[in-house]
Amino acid sequence: MKRIKLKVMGISYSQTQSGAYALLLIEENGERRIPIIIGGFEAQAIVIKLENLEPPRPLTHDLFKKLADQFNIVVIEVMIYKLEEGVFFSKLICNNGEKEYSIDSRTSDAVAIALRFGCPIYITEEILEKAQLTNTPSDSGLASPAENVSQAELDSKYESNTDEELYKMIDEAVKKEDYEHAAAIRDEIEKRKKRRKE
Repeated sequence: MKRIKLKVMGISYSQTQSGAYALLLIEENGERRIPIIIGGFEAQAIVIKLENLEPPRPLTHDLFKKLADQFNIVVIEVMIYKLEEGVFFSKLICNNGEKEYSIDSRTSDAVAIALRFGCPIYITEEILEKAQLTNTPSDSGLASPAENVSQAELDSKYESNTDEELYKMIDEAVKKEDYEHAAAIRDEIEKRKKRRKE
């Protein structure tokens, strides 16, 4: 069975299910992409890691990582091994230094955990072929939820704020656990830094 390595491309609001998000994975050395519908909590856990935000309290996936670290358990890889009626099934392959374990997991949780352990995510060729997107969506709709706001809206929303104010706004958003807002502000800061270098 051929395995394909995936990477997280981003997250967008789901256009098919209200209150849900689409996690987009892309093959590491190719163009095939698969969308996975996930809940808001899991989307938040993934976006936090993608944006390198520090929550004031550890989220469930952070707690899992700390617990695993305490007991010398390492997640070696995530394997998406089955697709049934539109639902992806995954396993965490773990090792405690003596034995390897395979633990069933929802794919959204598995991806959030993989990001925290820095481990690879794999899928079988058969599932990737079956689940891949046939059309290529625009990049703007397939990133972190914060990026779904148009660039013009972001520019006008933060143009009157100084960098110092934006950093304070990020801190406030993180304290309130509003990670989407924090990610949008962070994007604005990065954009300003890039403009200054040009």
